[in-house]
Amino acid sequence: MTFSVNYVESDGGGACLRLVGELDLSTAPELTAAIDRLTAAGETRVLLDLTDLTFCDSTGMAVFVRGDNRAAADGGWLRLTGANGRVERVLRVTGLADVLRYEPESVDPASRSAS
Repeated sequence: MTFSVNYVESDGGGACLRLVGELDLSTAPELTAAIDRLTAAGETRVLLDLTDLTFCDSTGMAVFVRGDNRAAADGGWLRLTGANGRVERVLRVTGLADVLRYEPESVDPASRSAS
């Protein structure tokens, strides 16, 4: 299966990236590059929509944490939403659901509940 990162326009500010496919060692650099581009452009609030993400290994989880650390260094955050199945289970088992304030339902990155 292929992997893609799609930028989705957000009405209330912040950025939303929709991940599709399998996030693993071979595809993680694509997500890292997308997050780096956003933060380099001054974006400090990033929402990752995982609705169409079918697989995520430890490399992908590390990209989530790195992205949050990078955004936090500039006073922002990275949040996750929409995970299901095995991806959601891994987020919960590893504790990343709490660390990254995982929201099962999509939220606008600028909304109060995402901060």
